[in-house]
Amino acid sequence: MRQPLPPSVYAETARPAPDTPRLDGSRRVSVAIIGGGFTGLSAALHLAERGVDVAVLESHEPGWGASGRNGGHVNPGLKPDPDEVERDFGPDLGARMVKFGWNATNLTFDLIRRHQITCDAAQNGTLRLAYNARDAASIRSSHAQGSRRGMPVELLEGDALQQGTGARRYVAGMLDRSGGHVNPLGYARGLAQAAMQAGAAVHGDTKVTGLSRNAGGWQVATPTGTLSAETVILATNGYTDQLWPGLARSVVPVYSGIVATTPLPDAVARQILPLRSSVYELGNITTYYRLDAQNRLLMGGRSRQVDLAGTGSMAWMMRYAEKLWPVLKGVAWTHGWNGQLAITEDHYPHLHTPAPGLVACLGYNGRGVAMATAMGTQLTRHLLEPAAPLDMPISGIKPIRFHRFWKQGVAIRVTTGRLRDALGL
Repeated sequence: MRQPLPPSVYAETARPAPDTPRLDGSRRVSVAIIGGGFTGLSAALHLAERGVDVAVLESHEPGWGASGRNGGHVNPGLKPDPDEVERDFGPDLGARMVKFGWNATNLTFDLIRRHQITCDAAQNGTLRLAYNARDAASIRSSHAQGSRRGMPVELLEGDALQQGTGARRYVAGMLDRSGGHVNPLGYARGLAQAAMQAGAAVHGDTKVTGLSRNAGGWQVATPTGTLSAETVILATNGYTDQLWPGLARSVVPVYSGIVATTPLPDAVARQILPLRSSVYELGNITTYYRLDAQNRLLMGGRSRQVDLAGTGSMAWMMRYAEKLWPVLKGVAWTHGWNGQLAITEDHYPHLHTPAPGLVACLGYNGRGVAMATAMGTQLTRHLLEPAAPLDMPISGIKPIRFHRFWKQGVAIRVTTGRLRDALGL
């Protein structure tokens, strides 16, 4: 049964959801996609534009999971820096991965413009910040690596950094002007609408309960129907279940939470984020924030590892915001919510082909808006141009050791990380 969205700012302000009726009865398609987030919807759109008969099956509604709950940051690049990517994967594939990852933001904003998706999109840059010497050195290294490759990056220090952030806490920052932000739920709904207009079917309230191989390909079972397909794409990311052996244990489904203020006066908004870029801090525990189109400050970071609603359980984010910008003291915080994103052990997105005609794509490590969108193009190439080289590697599924203890492990990691950040370690 379809569950309602959490009471987020996005649920109140996003464009209306398109009609996505559940799958009733039996039908056959060329490609069945399980998961109606950015990965599945982008793949459906790009496949449908190439004339492929494709259907998306989503347990709730498009964007219900992390795609409709995240910070809305459209961050460029992979999590590892370019030099590390090329060391890990070599000068050919590694260089392609770097180019692909750092172009993912442009691909996303171009897609939004091309399909006229109403989602408060703003390509105002992504600002990476450091507040200690160790992370400042990392930012300077990232800037040097990006500059050598012609990326639109700028190093901010001293007065320029304080003027750009409105805060005295930071010692170094890197602005990448290709980044930005969106209302992610509005973007997911717009992707679903665009995919349907291109000819794809999108079925909400359709939980997949079984997946089996037969002579004609695959049979996907749901409570109210059956979908037969030559190919299946698993695109469930942080909400991956036991549908395929080992896949859920190959990622850690970490909860990330967000709190939001009431819309701020323009004068206050100009003081706290003059650049209006999306921001994330380097540190033991990532904190991220931005202003939305209505001047709300959206402050995000790791939350308790359970579903949460309301601001009370994420009060530390509000206290931290007031520490950064004392002008916020007394401002009303109106919303709080969280959701699960998928972290991989190596911090790269994972693309798997565990059986003939079956593809899985997941694990964006906090960069899902741009990277999941871009991976839709890679999935399309993989299915329709099998001889063409991909810009991301295909790997085997590797379950994480002691995965059953992930909640305890994440809780310990968050607690110790916050302590280390407080001590400046």
